[in-house]
Amino acid sequence: MKYGEVPGIRKRVSRLVLGTMVLGEWQQDAGFELLDNAFELGINTFDTGHVYGELTESRLGAWFNDRGVRDEVVILGKGAHYDDFGPRVNPRAIRQDLEESLDRQGADYMDLYMLHRDDPSVDVGALVDVLNELRDEGLISAFGASNWTCERIRAANSYAEAHNLTPFAASSPNFTLARPFAPLWEGCLSIGGPEGLQSREWYRRARMPVFAWSSLGRGFFSGRLTPENFEEIKDTLDPACVRAFCHEENFRRLDRARRLAAEKALSVPQVALAYVLSQRLSIFAIVGCRNRREIEQDIETLDLELSPEEQAWLDLRAE
Repeated sequence: MKYGEVPGIRKRVSRLVLGTMVLGEWQQDAGFELLDNAFELGINTFDTGHVYGELTESRLGAWFNDRGVRDEVVILGKGAHYDDFGPRVNPRAIRQDLEESLDRQGADYMDLYMLHRDDPSVDVGALVDVLNELRDEGLISAFGASNWTCERIRAANSYAEAHNLTPFAASSPNFTLARPFAPLWEGCLSIGGPEGLQSREWYRRARMPVFAWSSLGRGFFSGRLTPENFEEIKDTLDPACVRAFCHEENFRRLDRARRLAAEKALSVPQVALAYVLSQRLSIFAIVGCRNRREIEQDIETLDLELSPEEQAWLDLRAE
């Protein structure tokens, strides 16, 4: 396993972050086995969110409390997601979601807490203020944002600097080899494709850690999909994958990923993940592994660095 650092977090942070949404779908024993395998193989960072539900968060907390490893793991939590009535990005919702998540987990603090969505109509200063209050109270070690534009993050950190406050420490956008032709769902933000180039450059210059979610394009690079079988299996795919990624241009990227995988004796998911991890960024990949073998394959990818030429070829920027 390889590790990185996030300002404000004293623990090392694994470059692969295990998504835990599946814990709410499985029986507890199966979920504990997955978490045990990940931890044994070196993954010490786990992604969750208030919107994932009480069962998911309570099972994650039951695991790290039962195993006695809370101070060895890094929990990335998220709050202030939209609900059926619209945006909830405000100080009250942020505090409420955090406190409920901690109660579900049976924990005293969150290592990294991110605002799950943004609401540009809300003054960024009020959000920075409440996040600093929660940090000062010891409820979070560091904070950041998921699905925020670089402009809003920059505004937040400018406010923090002007008021002698702690700034955002990290960001979590979608990033995958596939170019997004539509948002995966309302309020999501991607830094992939040509449109995301300026954002990627900003993160590189700012040296801000990036926690990339859905690096395999919601299953687009699962290895199961091909241009030839798309119509046949279309109805079994994640609708967000079909809407955002299943376009002719991306099928060309998929074909190149298949060819490079065959050349290097790798799988398509490994090539797609290697593309993300090979970027010149302080990058961490949130992965949705469902068994030990998938975790092992993703860990193998950490040692595979694609050259700039290979990256450009995969992304259709070179022939």
